Amino acid sequence: MPAKTKQKSEYVCSSCGHISIRWFGKCPGCGAWDTLVEEKVEPASKEKSHAMLSGSDAPVPLSRIDASDHEARIPIDVEELDRVLGGGLVAGGLVLLGGEPGIGKSTLLLQILMRLSRRGMKVFYVSGEESLTQIRMRAERLGKCPEGLWSMCECSLEKIQAAIKELEPQFLAIDSIQTMSAPGLSSAPGSVAQVRESTAHIMQMAKSMAIPTVIVGHVTKDGAIAGPRVLEHLVDTVLYFEGDRSHSFRLLRTVKNRYGPTFEIGVFEMTEGGLRQVTNPSKLFMGSHAGPVAGAVTVPCLEGTRPLMVEIQALVTPSHMAMPRRTTTGIDSNRLAMLVAVAQRQLGLPLHEQDIFVNVAGGLKITEPAADLGIIAAIVSSFMEKPIAPTAALFGETGLTGEVRPVGRTELRLKEAARLGFTSCTVPASGLSGISMPEGMEILPVRNLADAVETVGLTAG
Repeated sequence: MPAKTKQKSEYVCSSCGHISIRWFGKCPGCGAWDTLVEEKVEPASKEKSHAMLSGSDAPVPLSRIDASDHEARIPIDVEELDRVLGGGLVAGGLVLLGGEPGIGKSTLLLQILMRLSRRGMKVFYVSGEESLTQIRMRAERLGKCPEGLWSMCECSLEKIQAAIKELEPQFLAIDSIQTMSAPGLSSAPGSVAQVRESTAHIMQMAKSMAIPTVIVGHVTKDGAIAGPRVLEHLVDTVLYFEGDRSHSFRLLRTVKNRYGPTFEIGVFEMTEGGLRQVTNPSKLFMGSHAGPVAGAVTVPCLEGTRPLMVEIQALVTPSHMAMPRRTTTGIDSNRLAMLVAVAQRQLGLPLHEQDIFVNVAGGLKITEPAADLGIIAAIVSSFMEKPIAPTAALFGETGLTGEVRPVGRTELRLKEAARLGFTSCTVPASGLSGISMPEGMEILPVRNLADAVETVGLTAG
């Protein structure tokens, strides 16, 4: 009787995809801790694992390829969605949609499917998480079910591929990639090998049949899409659907797009009838105070190519602790610590004895340095208990030596501020040449923090 061969294992990093023959607490590839997952090594198959993208294996000159059929985009006719996608869906494009549980990924996806099917397109919705009855109940909440929307509850990728070839849909959606099981793999759905292999199979089918495809991905506790990092490299577009559970507003953010700009955002509001697009998001993130309030400043920020007027709020209060608190919502805590140190050194304020809380209204997260000047102005305003005029805006990057440095898209920020009724704007003095100034707005250029706080009326006395 032949001896039973022992099945071999390998350890794959769920963050970077690094493969090791033994387990390590720290990944040798990316340095992440506790990310190596055991995977069984499958015996090599004589059959090809994936179909070729085209029927010919011979090289073809790029100049002879006719791309006219793939140039036209498929607009969804939702302005916020089309902006994020770069104008609409692309034939054969593979889109990865990620987000926290319960944030509204499946709702957004079903609304897209229903809208496309009402335009006469044959769309195919594959769910590995919900039954057909559950999908129908959710669809009825969003509106009348169209005839062109086909659905299937299945986790076997082999059966899904057979259904796609038979149905020949014009749009495909899979919810979610972590529930799919690729043929020939014995590991559990959601494992590194299954996610990687399932995405590769779906990508090959989407490209060969020119079907726009959206796959939903879960996220980890750190906010990154679950699965190997190669998952984001395989797809054409990566979208993150995010928001604060205490607010009804949701942001759809693109971080990768082979067919359009990156870091664009779409703003939606969660209602009883599904997600509703917000065409003027600046009003969401601006304050609605009855009068001037100390510690509140409005900053024109950029999200992608879109300018947004955002209110930054600060509260400075004497601390009764040995180590004063620095609490932030919507901005990086390390950035706040640096700005507080700059303000204390350059303006001579005793902020080391104060608890400082900074919040971005509306649940928006700001990462660009153009908000530096606004954050410092809000802190100084709260500390001195002097309000800044509600019709005044300001922006600029702040250096460690107290200089106010220029930022990009100054003209676009000024136009947005003028459109919403702001009469003055404090801006960096350098970088104003060649910029068309909006009519009716007073431009106040400053070179350092001292000039900035004096310009907005925050000097002592």
